[in-house]
Amino acid sequence: MLKSEAIISGPPKASTKQAIARVALSLFAERGYPAVSMREIAERVGIRQGGIYNHFGSKQALLVHLMEGHMRALLVALDAAVPKGGNPRQRLGQFVRFHVLYHLSQPDDVFIAYMELRSLEPEGLARVKELRRAYEERLRRILEAGQRLGVFAITDVPVQAMGLIAMLTGVTTWYRDGGRLSREAVAEIYVKMVTRSLGVEETPTM
Repeated sequence: MLKSEAIISGPPKASTKQAIARVALSLFAERGYPAVSMREIAERVGIRQGGIYNHFGSKQALLVHLMEGHMRALLVALDAAVPKGGNPRQRLGQFVRFHVLYHLSQPDDVFIAYMELRSLEPEGLARVKELRRAYEERLRRILEAGQRLGVFAITDVPVQAMGLIAMLTGVTTWYRDGGRLSREAVAEIYVKMVTRSLGVEETPTM
């Protein structure tokens, strides 16, 4: 069972907890979870090592906190960006734009969310995977709606959804700010790539 927080006298300061999380996120992304010690995190934050345990019961609990926090924030932002109901084609475009732009804006969170799944213990892994499935389900619903209406040419919705998410997330491996294209321009290219892959014809402009 994960030790999420140690019992102390009085509530921990939120700012200290946030600082620990920010430093841990940066170090885990830079060097990988196994190579980072709690002592190093404490030194970067400017507190004693024991002070971390006032907020997180273990390094594993800290990793789960980061990954769960990322996925929960992702789901909240997605639901705000892609309203339920409506035209499946429009919703797919909204999903693609959101996914590309959000992931480019959170490179460390995204890197850890994918690369450090291997570092999670069973309980934490199950919790994070449940949130990942919830995110994937949002896309599957859009694809299923388009399939029912004959808007999308899809053979297997679950496979299509997983393939699209992998393709969209891959933008974080090559895109760098300051290049030929802005983030928004890249997102629009991805929208066209995805819709064309599903057999959607572009609406001619007047």
